[in-house]
Amino acid sequence: MKEYLVIDGYNIINAWQELKVISKTDLEASRDRLVEIMLEYSAFSGVEVIIVFDAYRVKGGSEVEIKHPKVTVIYTKENQTADSYIEKVIGELGRHSLIRVATNDGAQQQIVLGRGSARLTARELEIHIQNFKGNMKKRTKNTAIKMTLADRLKDLDEEAFLKLESMRKKG
Repeated sequence: MKEYLVIDGYNIINAWQELKVISKTDLEASRDRLVEIMLEYSAFSGVEVIIVFDAYRVKGGSEVEIKHPKVTVIYTKENQTADSYIEKVIGELGRHSLIRVATNDGAQQQIVLGRGSARLTARELEIHIQNFKGNMKKRTKNTAIKMTLADRLKDLDEEAFLKLESMRKKG
């Protein structure tokens, strides 16, 4: 079963302290940082991430979709909220996928649950991402290959090994 994480982008930016601070001086940088975090998460988790940003107040704005490996960023069209787009996505992905929606919007959470998807608050998502990063660090640390000189020598071809052995014996 394919797993999706659908994110109300501005909702998360306004809830996560790191992103909120960045957004006060550079909204684009905060969006980029959220995308960066989700790219890292999706690369290791395999979860398809869809980040939705409202553009409903942008006059004449049309929908924009930016695809990255395993992360899709959507800017909604004029007069379309992130909430309405998320509802549409849930319907399109259907009940044959595991869909989690990250938002602090209570009404949106109720709609998500009613459609058979799971919901995450912004805080729950932040904790999930932090735990995931911690687990990845532990996993990569524990599985790091520690090559000793003897380990490296095992991979030499026979001719190179014989030359080294000859040099060793000559002293």
